[in-house]
Amino acid sequence: MTIGRFAPSPSGRMHLGNLFTALLAWLSVRAKGGKMLLRIEDLDPDRSKQEYIDALRDDLSWLGLWWDEEMPLQSTRSERYAEAFDRLPTYPCYCSRSELHVASAPHMSDGKLIYAGTCRDLSEEERKTKTRNPAWRVRVPDRTITFTDGVFGLQRENLAEECGDFIVRRSDGVYAYQLAVVCDDADGGLTEVVRGCDLMDSTPRQIWLYETLGLPVPQFYHVPLLVAPDGKRLSKREKSLDMSHLRGRFQPETLIGYLACLAGLIAKPVPVKAAELIEVFSWNKIGKEPITVKTLL
Repeated sequence: MTIGRFAPSPSGRMHLGNLFTALLAWLSVRAKGGKMLLRIEDLDPDRSKQEYIDALRDDLSWLGLWWDEEMPLQSTRSERYAEAFDRLPTYPCYCSRSELHVASAPHMSDGKLIYAGTCRDLSEEERKTKTRNPAWRVRVPDRTITFTDGVFGLQRENLAEECGDFIVRRSDGVYAYQLAVVCDDADGGLTEVVRGCDLMDSTPRQIWLYETLGLPVPQFYHVPLLVAPDGKRLSKREKSLDMSHLRGRFQPETLIGYLACLAGLIAKPVPVKAAELIEVFSWNKIGKEPITVKTLL
């Protein structure tokens, strides 16, 4: 059985870009007769709020994007993450943010900073001289990870050269996104993961974590981002496009129809219920280029 999920973070109200991803994830599962899970990612205790958790559930129901099962909150799963963490080749990293920017080397193609391995081989004596609470990184191998994305096709990344040792537990003790989502998706039996293409570069390191922990790797579909006319991606800071504003101006069928048109599922942005799109959904209709939002701005 196909098992998919939508996994929003409760750090604010959903915006139009979140809805776009939610709709495509939901349709992909429903078109295959599968099972849809909801996972609210409250991993960051400083930003997550109960009011946003309640709003997420209500907004999805209002849109007609019902789910079959809700997964446990990430804030309740620290023991599970700890068990996985203990099985990884980790080491403490004492670098400050400013030190990371000075020491890290940019990846040539996109300017992304790659950790230079400053703390990788510190001796026990050297570690004892450190006063900062460490974050914990995994030692990645010199290995190229390849996968075929359901939208963007063949992807490859060398972990050592293009990713570097990455953090799996923060200095405040919170387990990092990369480790948490791998544990969550595996424990939920996920067979596919649909998310924005801004998370594409997380996929190789997550695949490596799946394999290192002996977990099955799901199929990935990375969807194009919705952007403003100036080319900037939509975010929760764009209050005119968040759900508190959108629900005051539009009916759910109007929003669903608009998003379906942006996705290329229907020719015109006419009102439609989410369930009515199941029979016309196909990943072959989804493009790769960023999609400019104009009419709702």
